[in-house]
Amino acid sequence: MPTDPRCSVVFLDAGTLPCALPFEHLAPAVRERIVYQAFDTTAPADVAARVADAEVVIVNKVKLTAELLATAPRLQRIAVAAAGTDNIDLGAAAARGIGVFNVPDYGSESVAEHAIATLLALRRQLLTYAAAAKDGRWSAASHFCWHGPRIRDLQGALLGVVGRGRIGQATARLAQGLGMRVRFAQRPGRPAAPDESPLDELLAEADALSLHLPLTPDTRGLLNAERLARLQRHTVLINTGRGAVVDAAALADALRAGRLAGAAIDVLDVEPPPSTHPLLAPDVPNLLLTPHCAWASEAAQARLASRLVALVTDHLSGSVPPTP
Repeated sequence: MPTDPRCSVVFLDAGTLPCALPFEHLAPAVRERIVYQAFDTTAPADVAARVADAEVVIVNKVKLTAELLATAPRLQRIAVAAAGTDNIDLGAAAARGIGVFNVPDYGSESVAEHAIATLLALRRQLLTYAAAAKDGRWSAASHFCWHGPRIRDLQGALLGVVGRGRIGQATARLAQGLGMRVRFAQRPGRPAAPDESPLDELLAEADALSLHLPLTPDTRGLLNAERLARLQRHTVLINTGRGAVVDAAALADALRAGRLAGAAIDVLDVEPPPSTHPLLAPDVPNLLLTPHCAWASEAAQARLASRLVALVTDHLSGSVPPTP
């Protein structure tokens, strides 16, 4: 426990969380010990100065390298305002005795619901039909309805889920509730479970594919041009995991060529993306692109904010969460 009863807490990119951290709900004696600074964003050149005196650093996407950690002699705990920790040099943190704690389950249902919502939108061509209702095509129709691209039900369709963590399993449960059949991709290094298939086999069979993978050296570019070519022409691809798992240029080419029916992408390899990003090109068809918002339901934000406060108060009391 630190000898100074006050604890300096710095949130380097608080603008990534639209709601405030609820420190006001703490008991006054606890709240008075916390000296809290929140920065909307922090440029790489400013990180060292802002963490220099911090005891607890809260961070979402700002990178904390070994060099930056060396500039923070008082740092004892990093609270990651996300499920992933790929922006932290975990080895360097461990070597310096700095505990790194993420918030793994604040948004599983939010992301799963987003995946299913976009799957419904693509399979039922909701964007096209909504546009047709307003742009004159329905008004010009000779019958009571306007017929456009093929509408496909979810009932009976096969959903392939790549990634069997909390979000992948939550997505599978929702899909099964809608009458879909679900198969998971076989996990590397393990024998296939009865509901799992080798990835390349799953690609060739799935009517829809939903990606829920962390970004690692093994998953970067996993869905490349070769694997995208294995998908059926009526298949739709959902990615709410990490953008770099999918080769963006290859996906844009596949959509242009009609080699798959559509894609719903909530994450890109560069965020925010440059205007020249392949998936921002205006001629990419059947693409439902959202700005990394699948996690951000009101309830998920509240859970995340409360858990971050708990990580700070746990530090004050000397508690260690069970899953660092």
